[in-house]
This record gives sequence, C-alpha cells and structure tokens, in this order.
Amino acid sequence: MNQRPNSLHAADIAYTMHPYTNMRLHEEKGPMIMSHGDGAKVYDTEGKEYYEALAGLWSVAVGFSENRLADVAYEQLKKLPYYHTFAHKSHEPSIRLAEKLVEMTPEGLNKVFFTNSGSEANDTVVKMVWFLNNGLGRPEKKKFLSRNKAYHGITIASGSLTGLPANQKDFDLPAIPVTHLTTPHYWKFAEEGETEEQFTARLLKELEDTIIAEGPETIGAFIGEPVMGAGGVMVPPEGYWPGVAEICKKYDILLVADEVINGFGRTGKPFGCERFGFTPDILVTSKQLTSSYMPLAAIVVNDKVYDAIADNTAKLGTFGHGFTGSGHPVACAVGLENLKIIEEKDLMGNAERLEPMFQDGLRKFADHPLVGEVRGVGLIAGVELAKNRDTREAFEPAGSMAAKVVALCAEEGLIVRNVYETVAFCPPLIVTEDDLTEILARFGRALDRALDWAKSEGMV
Repeated sequence: MNQRPNSLHAADIAYTMHPYTNMRLHEEKGPMIMSHGDGAKVYDTEGKEYYEALAGLWSVAVGFSENRLADVAYEQLKKLPYYHTFAHKSHEPSIRLAEKLVEMTPEGLNKVFFTNSGSEANDTVVKMVWFLNNGLGRPEKKKFLSRNKAYHGITIASGSLTGLPANQKDFDLPAIPVTHLTTPHYWKFAEEGETEEQFTARLLKELEDTIIAEGPETIGAFIGEPVMGAGGVMVPPEGYWPGVAEICKKYDILLVADEVINGFGRTGKPFGCERFGFTPDILVTSKQLTSSYMPLAAIVVNDKVYDAIADNTAKLGTFGHGFTGSGHPVACAVGLENLKIIEEKDLMGNAERLEPMFQDGLRKFADHPLVGEVRGVGLIAGVELAKNRDTREAFEPAGSMAAKVVALCAEEGLIVRNVYETVAFCPPLIVTEDDLTEILARFGRALDRALDWAKSEGMV
C-alpha cells in the first residue's frame, strides 16, 4: 500500500483532478483550500479571510453561511432523502419548486423540467428542440445559433453551443450543428467609427443573413445569455435583444435565454431577459436557484414548446430523457427555501439598489493605466485590461496581466476571476455597502501593485 500524504495540500495534489486547471502546474503549485464561509467571505485552512467577489462560481446569492438552507436540507433528508420523477412519480419539493418557478419567471413560461446543472439543462434543451421538431415533421430543423465567447456548459452538446476556444480545443467540439455569431460587445468588436446603434444593426443583419443562408427551415433555436458571463461579462448593445427576438419570431426559430448566471436578480431585474426587453420560448436557470448549496437546474418552457414535446410523447409513448437526480427532493427543498430567502430579504432589490455604488465604484478605475474598459449591470461586472485603451491592444501573452491582477487580489484577500483579459466580479446578492467598499479598496490596491509589476517588467 502506498504511504498516504501527510497534509490536505499534498493529498489534493496526489489524488485530485481539477477542472479548468493546468494539471502539471497544479502539481507544483497545489490548491487554495477553503475551510468555511461567513456571509460574503470565505476562509482558507490557514485562517486567511477573503471577500468572495465571484460568489463562488457566479452563484452563491445568499452567501456562504445561510443556516436555513442547511436546516431544510437536513429535514428533507430525514423525511424523504431521495425519490425520482420518472414515469408519473413525484414528490412535494419538486412540485412546489416548479410552481414557484412558473410564478417567478416571465409570463407565458408554464412548464418546468429539472436537471442537476446548467450544462445538463442546455444539453437537454438541444434534445428538446430536436425531439419537438421531429414530432412536428420537421427533421431538418435542428441547427443552433450561438455567439462567439458564449458559455453554455461543457457536455458534448452544451459544450458545442459554448463559443470559447478553451472549452472546445482537443475535445473535438462543436459536435452538433451550430453556428457562432459575432460577440455582442461594442467596445471590443465595433469597427472603426461605428456607433453603438450601427454595431447593433450590423449584428442583427449578420443574424438574419445567416438564417437566410443556412435556410430558416434548418434552424431550430438561437441561444444566448442576456449578459454574457464566463466569456468576460459582456453587456449587449442597445436594441440588440429586442432585435434578435423579432428576427427569431419572423423565421419561426425558438429563442433560448440562458439565465444560469443572470437569473434571480443578478442583473438588477429578476431575470436578464426582463432587463433587456425580450421574452424567450425557453429559459434555463441554475446556480443562484439554490445558491449552489445543492446541484440543481431548471428549464422553463412556454406552451408552444411544451405542447409540441407532449404531443410527440403521446405518439412515442414516452419522453426518453431524464437524470437519476432530476428534481431531487433535497435539492428542490433547498431551492425553494433559497428563493424564499431571496424574496424575504429582497435580494433582487438589493442588487438594484447597490448597482450604482458597485458599477460607479468600478468605473472609477476606467482611467487606470492598465484598464481598457469597465462594464456591467446590477451586481455583475468586468474590468478588461489593455495595453492601449484607444487601440484596444491586449497585453501579451494573452491573459497574463489579468492573471497577475487576480493573483494580487488573492494576496489582498479578494477572490475574483480572470477571463482572458477581463477581471470578473459577481459578489453574493447579500453584500452590503460596507462589503462593496472593502471589495473596491482591495481591488484598487491589487491593480496598483500590478501596475508597479508591469513597469518593472517593461510591459507598460
């Protein structure tokens, strides 16, 4: 028998494969091991305090120490620790949570299907679109439209919808028929002299031209995050989403809102689609649904989608899709309590009230020598770094400066995330003004330290 490592650090290196990690570098560096949480803060095993300004992975709405969620999970574990929702079986937590989601989501979204993660949910959306179009006698209407820099998950299908090179390179993706359109990010992708209105018009023309070229009869759905999250927090230009919705309706293409990050108040409105003025046919949510205390995701669909799926199940005798944990009673009980907390504490209102302080506070760094652009809405934001703000020239190698800033933030007791050249922020919805003051101060110190380092390295 091999001798066991004598520390958690060594044991992690010895036994664990980490996602989104250079594994050979991890063997040298090892992990930051978290011990416990308290509100918007987490603490490592050395006792160091960090403000968790990414809410874990864009997800912990109620903070890291909400005992009500622990209590409801324990009570559900004692009462009915597991049951499935296959073949006419059900239980109260999944029924009540589905009812609550129909109540909270935009008008017209009336049926809910549960999965365990956003990736599984978007994978399921692909299968739903294929299933319903086969049932409607339209077997050719299977293609998807997505965007470059989109993030929709990491399964074979959802990873194909994603538009990030790191999620596709050497995984042989995309593996389904999908076309990725221009990223709707004005600062980065506008042409010389192009106004925001002209940029929007160009992207909408690209969408319609693509539909016509591919054939509307071949395209099943357009999927997008209202605010693009894991690709770098890109806020759409004015008029973009209403224009997309109009074109999709014109060509009978389903519109899917991936609200996995945006949902439950993150953008300052209950859902991102409401912030940007459109109503989808399918809405996908996860993360803040349970504050990630339990794995759970939900797909909420309108009657058009449901009826087409239901009619086909009547023809075939079943909907041959689902997961062992679909609608897990403990996860659903936690989700229901989490949504109660969000409503009782008015956390969606908190995001809307604190938006000016948070967004204006970050925009004070817009003139910093390392910063190209600051963008965001509600309690989600990105600070994109640039060697030259006017020409949008990035630092080389790509992502190196953002990685340095994030590492210095950790030294200052602040956890954020680098996405290529962008430093991403997404604090828990329970943050206070005092929390944001400290988050902004710690980021400012790290940014100044990064500037000193860049000067010493001859990078600026």
